Amino acid sequence: MLGQDIVLVTGGNTANALAIWRVHSFDRELREAWERGVVLTGWSAGMICWFEHGVTDSLWSRARVDGVSRISARQRLPALTTARSAAGRCYNSSSVAGLPAGLAADDGVALHFVGTELHEVVTSRPGATAYRVGPAGERPLTARLLG
Repeated sequence: MLGQDIVLVTGGNTANALAIWRVHSFDRELREAWERGVVLTGWSAGMICWFEHGVTDSLWSRARVDGVSRISARQRLPALTTARSAAGRCYNSSSVAGLPAGLAADDGVALHFVGTELHEVVTSRPGATAYRVGPAGERPLTARLLG
C-alpha cells in the first residue's frame, strides 16, 4: 500500500467496507499511506471513508461511521448520502447527532486536501460546487471548473 501513488475506492457500502478493513488492519495501512502523502480518492462510500467521520445510509437507517483519516473536525464530511436535488447535491443530516459542521459536495466535485487543510475545490460540471454545512445552513465554496 505504501508504494502506491493513489488509492481509489468506488461507491458501495461504507459500513461494510470500513468493517472489513478494520478486521484485516487495512484501515491502519490506509491511514499510514495518507500520512505519507498517498492520494486517497473515491466517490460516494469511497469518499466518505477517507474522513474522520461521516454519515452512511449503508445501514438500516442513516448512521455515523468513523473513517480512516485524521482530517480535523472543521474538515469532516458529515454526509454525502441524502440527495437534495436532481443535480445530486448532498448535505449534512441533522438526524445523526454528534457530528460537527463540515463539508458536502455536488456530484462531479472533488475536495483537494493538503494534509488536513482544504486546499481547493474542483469540478467537472459547470455550476457544481462544495459547501460548508452546519446547523445554520450551507455556504457555497468557490470551485474551479476543470476543462
